[in-house]
Amino acid sequence: MIFGIITFTVIHVVLSLVGIVAGLVVAGGLVAGKRLDGWTGLFLATTVLTNVTGFFFPFTTFIASHGVGVISLLILPVVIYARYAKNLAGAWRRVYVAGAVFALYLNVFVLVVQMFRRLPALLASAPTQQEPAFLVTQLGTLVLFGWLGWAALNGFRTEATATRTTRVESLPVSL
Repeated sequence: MIFGIITFTVIHVVLSLVGIVAGLVVAGGLVAGKRLDGWTGLFLATTVLTNVTGFFFPFTTFIASHGVGVISLLILPVVIYARYAKNLAGAWRRVYVAGAVFALYLNVFVLVVQMFRRLPALLASAPTQQEPAFLVTQLGTLVLFGWLGWAALNGFRTEATATRTTRVESLPVSL
């Protein structure tokens, strides 16, 4: 590796956190029926880079985070294709929304796992990640993202909702 493992880890974590924040902004936009192009590009780029860099850490066995990375890297090209090649036309709009929210969920899922592995208070509450504190947190995350996906699909239905404009009709004026 060109840099040390600590520098590489910091880059990976920053990419991940930027991707999660940008993804939350994008998801909020989808719920509100707004297409946030700049945030979307940032979310997709950092999420792809997070997943790719995850495979460059030294490892001897295939672990759960690698599985999540593989799933995410299978979904992200479809999301990118739906957004940029198909321009959200027809069913591609729903593919984009569902895929983007699912990719964000996978990033948050890994974040929760890492928090329970690295933060002393969380590690003490679930040292093997089989304890109720961890399971309830992950279940809550899944439910929250299920709701977010549903709300995003409902909020970002058509191009008309994605580019809402207000039109003022001319009213007859009587003197």
